[in-house]
Amino acid sequence: MLAKEIVQKLNATALGVWNENLMSKDYEYVFATDLMSDALAMINNSCDQTVLLTGLCNPQSLRTAEMLDLELIIYVRGKKLDEETLKLGMEMGFNIFSTDYSMFEASGILYQTGLHASD
Repeated sequence: MLAKEIVQKLNATALGVWNENLMSKDYEYVFATDLMSDALAMINNSCDQTVLLTGLCNPQSLRTAEMLDLELIIYVRGKKLDEETLKLGMEMGFNIFSTDYSMFEASGILYQTGLHASD
């Protein structure tokens, strides 16, 4: 599913879009967690096709996404990054969005559209 379709399905708003070309990228997987240690444990060959759903709005979530070579981060529960953290995320080249859906709801919506859980 294309990033722009994922964003549309989740009624997500852009917090920072650094690379418009990434919005046409196809994603197959979603990983939902607030525990970045769990995210780091998912290191596999599909990271570049994985969307990160999280409610953890601090630099740690960005650093973790950077280590995993993720490019699309969607913060759940309407959470927003503070200005300094958002600037860091944009410098790192992430496309960053926020949705008002809970993590459970957002995961279910993406599952229904055909995205798979990242192992």
